[in-house]
Amino acid sequence: MLNLILFGPPGSGKGTQSEGLIKKYQLQHLSTGDILRSEIANQTALGLEAKKFMDKGILVPDEVVIGMIGSKIDACMAQDVAGFIFDGFPRTIPQAEALDRLMSFKNIPLNKVLSLEVSEQELVKRLLERGTTSGRADDQNEEIIRQRVVEYRIKTEPVAGFYDKQKKLVRIKGEGTVDEIFTSLCKAIDSL
Repeated sequence: MLNLILFGPPGSGKGTQSEGLIKKYQLQHLSTGDILRSEIANQTALGLEAKKFMDKGILVPDEVVIGMIGSKIDACMAQDVAGFIFDGFPRTIPQAEALDRLMSFKNIPLNKVLSLEVSEQELVKRLLERGTTSGRADDQNEEIIRQRVVEYRIKTEPVAGFYDKQKKLVRIKGEGTVDEIFTSLCKAIDSL
């Protein structure tokens, strides 16, 4: 079973690259945003609990998110999937620790964390370009974009160090063509 985390700042290309990896390796995409929306739409107990927090503008607690991920993994395992790719999770060291406990409890390995490394200048450029086509307000203001990158560097980037200590982190140059970056990601995965 192949289980990966695709990691990187906003605008690093996680969404684009995960699509290709999902197809090539037949992986189940585990996006916390998608899982939250699905659980809420299906009115599961965890979804209703998450909605209470979201309706107040409060982040959904880690234990609720981990519970949802556990439920999704169980559902996927019943379908005998080839593996998982986590996108957008974990974002903090406590989340990484909780995910490790969950994976260990389910006796499922986390093989690699693929970290897309992109300069701040390139991230700003990409997000501003995306903002012109996506309509996302947070991708249209350079000041907001730079703040999101700072937030990532402070709160999320330490997760890379957490997995580096476990010898699971692979840093991938996230600048170049989509195909060049995809080839680098595949080489890292195929080396497993």
